[in-house]
Amino acid sequence: MLLLVLLQAVVKAEIYRLGATISAAIIAIAASYGISKIGSQAINATARQPEAANDIRTTMIVSAALIEGVSLFGVIVCLMAFFF
Repeated sequence: MLLLVLLQAVVKAEIYRLGATISAAIIAIAASYGISKIGSQAINATARQPEAANDIRTTMIVSAALIEGVSLFGVIVCLMAFFF
């Protein structure tokens, strides 16, 4: 789907749409990388200190939610730049 949007932006030759599309893709990739790093570090921390698993899990969920919220905001800004 992202490829179709990217191709539509290139065909219309409007460079700001191409930039918005690439920005949305970068935001999605960065958010998924950040959440995966949080998950892997939480698993490592839980393996080292099993008694703190509940606190680590709570912190992981809050951090992942904040990253997801920021990335959603970024994608919405990019979509607004794409369509308006």
